[in-house]
Amino acid sequence: MRNPITALAALLLACFLPLSAALAQILPAPAVAARSWLLLDATSNQVLASQDPGMRVEPASLTKLMTAYLAFSAIKEKRLDPQQMVTVSVRAWKVDAGSSKMFIDPATPVKVEDLLYGLIVQSGNDAAVALAEAVAGSEEAFVTLMNREAERMGMKNTRFANSHGLPHPGNYSTAADLATLAARLVSDHPDYYKIYATRQFTYNKITQPNRNRLLWQDPTVDGMKTGHTAAAGYCLIASAKRPSVGGERRLISVVLGAPSDQMRAQESQKLLNWGFQNFDTVKLYAKGQAVATPEVWKGAQGQVKIGFTRDIFVTVPKGVLEKMKPVLERKDPLVAPVAENSRVGTLKMVVDGKLLTELPVVALEQVNQATIFGRAWDSLRLMLK
Repeated sequence: MRNPITALAALLLACFLPLSAALAQILPAPAVAARSWLLLDATSNQVLASQDPGMRVEPASLTKLMTAYLAFSAIKEKRLDPQQMVTVSVRAWKVDAGSSKMFIDPATPVKVEDLLYGLIVQSGNDAAVALAEAVAGSEEAFVTLMNREAERMGMKNTRFANSHGLPHPGNYSTAADLATLAARLVSDHPDYYKIYATRQFTYNKITQPNRNRLLWQDPTVDGMKTGHTAAAGYCLIASAKRPSVGGERRLISVVLGAPSDQMRAQESQKLLNWGFQNFDTVKLYAKGQAVATPEVWKGAQGQVKIGFTRDIFVTVPKGVLEKMKPVLERKDPLVAPVAENSRVGTLKMVVDGKLLTELPVVALEQVNQATIFGRAWDSLRLMLK
């Protein structure tokens, strides 16, 4: 059975995604030299702007985000230990000799922690295979886990065929799906996400720099991952956190198919700056805060608190916040039983009569049925209403 909290999070994200079209009417997005791109406010889960976000692309080394996510999950669940020594297989050692590697060797066991840095900082394809084998026993079994996790996250247009992203016809994704993965990696594994800010790493007496140029150019950038193949072009998922009116906010840019290493960094920086300079993110409602207490018919209690199961943030162009008005649409009449966390309505945020975004509203408490006499009385009242 699907986790109800995961399902609710997916529902919230689905309601936010169309926002970019509404925002485009208020604030045109910048021109970006890439085949496909997307800018996500990770604090509110809102897409601020995009171009062809559903275009199927070769993800190249961006694939390693899922490899890292599963390795972090294995550590969190104590199936893997950062200090654990891993024997390097011949398969990991022999992975495409001309590709990026951290240069592990079958003759020397390597710590899981070193493999993580080799994967993230050095983009080591050998590290990806070694981690896959450490987590799942074989790369084939690990790929099954990758695709299962992608499906669980709602990455409907993604398929993985290996752990590293080297060219394969069965390896594909989209800007929208990769933004989802990046946001989940940050939110689900904040402690290990910090590795993405590391500028260089030395293993086997070989020091290699992080290929994410923005780590040197913008002090607010703390990740995430580059990718490149002849077919994919130059790709970069970048993430930055800066102060906002309601506290810190995080933006994630996904730039796919830029013409050069320099351009993928330049266009990513352009998107991040545009997002921070032109938008504010504010907290609308706190987790568990009642936005209304509508009447419940045939219930053991006469009213129910409705709201959200997490803090709700919204991102709007600067100067628009004062014009934004909430419009609550409920599923009336509400008839008991009402299950906790069940959807009972929609809160629409409107600016100058135009829908900006909408949020699913749920019951914050359970309301059981009334006695047979109470139900009969409310049935009569409904008939006369």
